[in-house]
Amino acid sequence: QVQLVESGGGLVQAGGSLRLSCVASRSISSSNSMGWYRQAPGKQRELVAMVNVGGSANYADSVKGRFTISRDNDKNTVYLQMNSLKPEDTAVYYCNYVTIIFRSYWGQGTQVTVSS
Repeated sequence: QVQLVESGGGLVQAGGSLRLSCVASRSISSSNSMGWYRQAPGKQRELVAMVNVGGSANYADSVKGRFTISRDNDKNTVYLQMNSLKPEDTAVYYCNYVTIIFRSYWGQGTQVTVSS
């Protein structure tokens, strides 16, 4: 079992920045990947960014150049730096941990609201 606790969400004006944090109860260096997903009202959950055990990152096209995912293995924490936020980035953001046997765990989510 892996517990994930997200923080850092909030209300920000368009063009602003936020940094989300996700602390895992298990070592993230032993994960297969960690990622951030988001779900807006009435929409399906979508991948925002993911970083694998080798450190390679992938991003949704809609956030490339604006968001950066990073990991601190010593703190068992993954971050999502979000810059140049847009109203369409408004969603609940979820942290995801995938084990080496591809079992997936989710955090409780943190709300990000971007006002125009």
